[in-house]
Amino acid sequence: QVQLVESGGGFVQPGGSLRLSCAASGSIKKLYFMGWYRQAPGQQRELVATIGSEGITNYTDSVKGRFTIARDNGKNTGYLQMNSLKPEDTAVYYCHIQFQVGGTFQTAWGQGTQVTVSS
Repeated sequence: QVQLVESGGGFVQPGGSLRLSCAASGSIKKLYFMGWYRQAPGQQRELVATIGSEGITNYTDSVKGRFTIARDNGKNTGYLQMNSLKPEDTAVYYCHIQFQVGGTFQTAWGQGTQVTVSS
């Protein structure tokens, strides 16, 4: 059984920073894709940033230059550094991973962490 634990959310004023973490535990043979998504009230969940097993990253346009996704494969942990936060970044942020357990390819979601940007 693989579990994801997210942390790092909170309340911050516009222009501030937060760092989200996503730690995967369990019998993971290899961690492939890691991604961060967010969902604001009344809106669909949207992809924020992704990082592949080779470290290639992608970002949605609205966060480019402000957010940085990273991973520590030795710890099976992913991070999302969020700088210059704006009120429109307010949402629940979810971590999503694709991984291998034994000979099986699986996916998992974190429980979500609230990020609120307000003055």
